Amino acid sequence: MNYKLELNTQEPNSKIVFNTIKFDSFKINIVERYIGSMKARPTLCEVLFKVRTLDDVLINRRDGNIRVKIKGDDFETYQKLSRGLNSYEYKNKLINRKEVEENYVHFILSLVITNYQLN
Repeated sequence: MNYKLELNTQEPNSKIVFNTIKFDSFKINIVERYIGSMKARPTLCEVLFKVRTLDDVLINRRDGNIRVKIKGDDFETYQKLSRGLNSYEYKNKLINRKEVEENYVHFILSLVITNYQLN
């Protein structure tokens, strides 16, 4: 499945970070909320995501809600994968970027499959 990863679309010094993963038939909007200074070492405190069609129509979850909050072990896994995308090594191409991106996308996609009924 083809995808395009759009990272860190945000206002400067904002404590909210927006990431998007676009697939052929839908996209996933990820919202990260941080505490602390964005210039120093911000701390990730909350992650939400929503699934939309390519023309921005929200897709409901299996339980009728729209967004998913990542919690528990999934939150810890997300933090680790997110750190990889924000690392010095990733930004300066010192590691295999494709592998880091694929791990991130596959994890998010597994959460989407768990929570949404996609046809």
